[in-house]
Amino acid sequence: MTILSLKNVSIGYHHQAIIEGINLTLPKGAITCLLGANGCGKTTLMKTILGLLPAICGDIYLKDKSINSLKQRDIAKVIAYVPQAHDTPFTFTVIDMVVMGLTPHISLFSLPGEKEKTLAIQQLNKLGVEHLSSRLYSTLSGGEKQLVLIARALIQNPLLLIMDEPAASLDFGNQIRLLKQIEQLKAHGITIFMSTHHPQHAAAIADNVILLDKHQQARQGTSKSMLTLTNLSALYSVDEQSIMAHFQLPSTLICEGQK
Repeated sequence: MTILSLKNVSIGYHHQAIIEGINLTLPKGAITCLLGANGCGKTTLMKTILGLLPAICGDIYLKDKSINSLKQRDIAKVIAYVPQAHDTPFTFTVIDMVVMGLTPHISLFSLPGEKEKTLAIQQLNKLGVEHLSSRLYSTLSGGEKQLVLIARALIQNPLLLIMDEPAASLDFGNQIRLLKQIEQLKAHGITIFMSTHHPQHAAAIADNVILLDKHQQARQGTSKSMLTLTNLSALYSVDEQSIMAHFQLPSTLICEGQK
């Protein structure tokens, strides 16, 4: 079953397409990883799927309904978004940042209470950062901010979780913990769509992989079929020998031996 699909979609800004003719599907309950070079349109694609940017042409369907027919609040009840860690000019505590994730589910005139704060603490606890609950978000490290943003998304109880390079600000240990958490989310029925600059992360957890390239559009397949030296060399404009040396690979497949 497919939770989201793109049919002949073109993405870009101000009616100028970055990539045209995108045809993709996100299988329900699967982990899909998006890879591509800097500036190829990964974030633009995610914002288009979220309805934050209009598609220049084509159709996007969420649970068989056109995104164009849905209000932003309705989309937010199904899809949660984890952006890259960022600064905010406002002074919010961590628990307040997480509670904001409940906005699509509560009345516009309601104020969050103890029940909502308890839910926020539960999400922070799942990620091992409940000790940050009373801290100001602006004082956190980049990795801590990223984990708080993930907690804010999870409190929405989404069917589809979209994550924009969630491991970018995390140290090695937190990267491992994050990947385990993502696999646990899949086990609970949440569909994951995440961009990453780490092919080894995709090889470790992805059910399928999307390679985004301005010249070859978007290609989708299993991690084994997509994460080859040939594909990665073309995607990142790096020769195959350099990739093999970086990963210390004896074979032609990035994911060989990791599945």
